[in-house]
Amino acid sequence: PERNVMSLNGSREGLFYSCVALCPERKNGQTPAVLTPNPFYPCYSAAALASQAEPVYVPATSENGFLPDFAALPEAILDRTAIAYMCSPSNPQGAVASLEYWKTLLELAERHDFRIFADECYAELYRDAPPPGVLQAAAEIGADPERVVAFHSLSKRSNLAGLRSGFLIAGAETMVRLKRLRSYAGAPSPIPAQMAAEACWRDEAHVMANRALYAEKYALADEILGDMPGYRSTEAGFFVWLEVGDGEAAALKLWREGGVRVLPGGYFSRETRMELGGGDPGKAFLRIALVAPKAEVARGLHIVRDALGEGWNRSDASG
Repeated sequence: PERNVMSLNGSREGLFYSCVALCPERKNGQTPAVLTPNPFYPCYSAAALASQAEPVYVPATSENGFLPDFAALPEAILDRTAIAYMCSPSNPQGAVASLEYWKTLLELAERHDFRIFADECYAELYRDAPPPGVLQAAAEIGADPERVVAFHSLSKRSNLAGLRSGFLIAGAETMVRLKRLRSYAGAPSPIPAQMAAEACWRDEAHVMANRALYAEKYALADEILGDMPGYRSTEAGFFVWLEVGDGEAAALKLWREGGVRVLPGGYFSRETRMELGGGDPGKAFLRIALVAPKAEVARGLHIVRDALGEGWNRSDASG
């Protein structure tokens, strides 16, 4: 723990500062690239831009199981890649990377000499089996421990976003660089918060209860939205990623007519460069969070179904 684990003021701090600490000024004589799934957690691209790197948005769509195909990127991009962010289970789609996916990504990182930042904050909110983790894959193939930084948080696991407590795991040499930056630009977690967090990390009973409650909400979503054309059953996390044609128009309709607040998928995505396929992979979606009490979730999902059912014009959602 002294060499490989560092507590964080929430995983967002680590996801941001790790890029600042570890992204080089140049990679193979060029501006470094930081790969991020598209859609993505906004912290990833913010960290890349703060590090004067170029964020490269790699589409995660239904065609690839909502998991970015980093290996399909042009060699010219991979050769200047410094860091690849990967979230599993993913936010917002709830897709789970397999052990083979992680191993393939680790091998790609070895060939092109970049680091993997594994955002595993939703790892304990799964529906059936626990998601494989990047450290498990790294151990099985004997990957360089300096190649990976993994991030975890109490925010999702324990519903304790306000405690601002998480941790990262990294190789010993990487950790030296992370701690050096934090000594200048960050602040350690307060000791009372660390003690409260320790008690939460030690206890599994509340996590199992939390997971069981989300399973009931997944089942509600399957029952209420299951016959909608754009619905896909959630694997993990606590979001429904619903295809509706125009996410922003649908979100406005739900708020104005039903009092249901959701987020347009396009708020989590960017236009993909043409050489990677073009288009905005989040624009047609809504992110629906299953975080309210069960009865409230059910009522909201019924409103979603009624408002965006057969009468909703998916092809021209703004009409």
